[in-house]
Amino acid sequence: MNHYETVFILNPVLSEDQVKEAVKKYEDFLVSKDAKMVNKENWGLKKLAYPIQHKKSGFYNLFEYQVAGEVIDELELMFRRDERIMRYLTVKLDKYAVEWAEKRVKRNQDKS
Repeated sequence: MNHYETVFILNPVLSEDQVKEAVKKYEDFLVSKDAKMVNKENWGLKKLAYPIQHKKSGFYNLFEYQVAGEVIDELELMFRRDERIMRYLTVKLDKYAVEWAEKRVKRNQDKS
């Protein structure tokens, strides 16, 4: 099982319930494929660096998980087919990135 991190941006015209539903859909998909969810973060509505589909902001979400590599193609296909998703990026984490992600999570928990 490889360690991955996916950030995706949802359309800003969605309601809070629609955003939660979309996030839950992808989380349920990963869990159904035997993924181990390490961390989930909702970064909220943020301004984009440049307009995407004539939108200047979007709802950012991050998933950190462990799953077999074949599942990533299926996940990204779902992202491409979903009109609510404006952009996504999946990165395979090496051991240094995993350590950094753990520090980030701990730092965020200490702030709370």
